[in-house]
Amino acid sequence: MPGQVAFTYSFKDVQATLTGPGGSISLGNGAGNAEEGITCEQIEDKTSWQVGADGSVAFSLHAAQIYRVTIRLLKTSPTNQQLSQMLTFQRTSSLFWGQNTIVVSNVITGDQYNGAQAAFVKFPANNYAKEARNVEWELVVGHMTEILGGAGLLIT
Repeated sequence: MPGQVAFTYSFKDVQATLTGPGGSISLGNGAGNAEEGITCEQIEDKTSWQVGADGSVAFSLHAAQIYRVTIRLLKTSPTNQQLSQMLTFQRTSSLFWGQNTIVVSNVITGDQYNGAQAAFVKFPANNYAKEARNVEWELVVGHMTEILGGAGLLIT
């Protein structure tokens, strides 16, 4: 239909970068991502509420913009070594901790996550089994701005 925006999703269009003490690492397409890819999830609810005795409701808007970002890589991805080295360096001093920035975007759909004050949650679990397992890296991001959509090809 003329005037409609057409979207097709592909992980090929996902770009992601983690930058901080110890370097800058590409995490999007081409980083050896597992099938499950990258997840950006808000940790804290944006609202809470109090219900009065008469049924009235008072809402509170929470200011926090804290997120958990999970990057899932194949066991064989060289990006695991880069992240391991970055984490090892950053945990040598509190001066380096929580100083990362992370950007995750989809250039076709216009999705955009920009995060600051990011820190590794922990060193990931590592399985040795019959078949290779994913390696999941988790970061907590102290402040994230996000938008879904806003781009696309206009069909005329």
